[in-house]
Amino acid sequence: MRSARFAAVAALLLIPALPGMAQEVEGDPIGMPPSAPAGWEAPRTPWGDPDFRGTYPLVQGRTPMQRPERFGTQARYSDTEYREAFEAAETLEAGADQEDANNQLGAGNWFEWGTTLHQTSLIVEPADGRIHMNEEGRRRAALMKSSWSEQVFEDFGDFNSLDHCITRGLPATMIPFPYNNGVRVFQAPGKVVLNHEMIHETRVIDLGRTEHLPPEVTPWLGDSIGHWQGHTLVVETSNFTGIPPMVIVGPSNQPVPTSRRMRIVEHFTLYGPEKVYYEAWIEDPEVLAEPFKLAFPWTRDDSYEPFEYACHEGNTLIPAYIKATSPRFEEFRKANGGS
Repeated sequence: MRSARFAAVAALLLIPALPGMAQEVEGDPIGMPPSAPAGWEAPRTPWGDPDFRGTYPLVQGRTPMQRPERFGTQARYSDTEYREAFEAAETLEAGADQEDANNQLGAGNWFEWGTTLHQTSLIVEPADGRIHMNEEGRRRAALMKSSWSEQVFEDFGDFNSLDHCITRGLPATMIPFPYNNGVRVFQAPGKVVLNHEMIHETRVIDLGRTEHLPPEVTPWLGDSIGHWQGHTLVVETSNFTGIPPMVIVGPSNQPVPTSRRMRIVEHFTLYGPEKVYYEAWIEDPEVLAEPFKLAFPWTRDDSYEPFEYACHEGNTLIPAYIKATSPRFEEFRKANGGS
């Protein structure tokens, strides 16, 4: 199913000149919603709000959140660079078929990287497309741990909130991941709900409040309140825990902490049939030297079916990491045939 979905996207890319994407048109602006087609009006819910209910697979996982330093302030790939990036994504996405042909089972059958946008990073501001921490942010980052960063684990504190299968936090939850990228949007009078395939996290955006919850109330994904401005849903989120990382820590991601002072303003702009443009402004004066902005398109595809997110069932994985690596359990390992 993974390769079939990608083949369908790839077929759309085989057009004259530079391949285009189902999610964007070459020449669309970087960092702002494209213009809606002439005469187009957003569909409406029975109660009169703009209607963007449906499923949006975020398939642009090969576009990095932070811009590789070699691109500097270059926000858009050249034609040659884009073709190379797209072909690399196509090769990686075909990993499952390659493994199947070789009677193997590995990362190719696990990851669903998707394809790439014409933009060189999901971060469009500041000009270099990167996150800049202040001194306090760098100090906290040096202390952050995860299953990716450590070799020896002593206690539960050596794992972050994603390792615990609790949350990716924000803004990480809104960023494409190597798998489980479906986002389902539900609407009801006074509410917009985003249900994410990854961890099945659910954000409830309250359109009926103009004030946030008391500051001592800190949900894992913060407190989101919103309102409509024309075809744009404007969402402001605060009341964060300061626990999850700002980006998912992995082999290619630097750790970036969050604090309880983080504030995020998001725009979900309907700009054409099945099209939503996502923008997010993130500020956290406690750990960031300056705010940054994310921006990229979404395309609705209701044929996408989310998978169950079953994460270390029985909650045994983290104790197993500790028992397998901590010097405190050396005798336990020897007694049980380990090394």
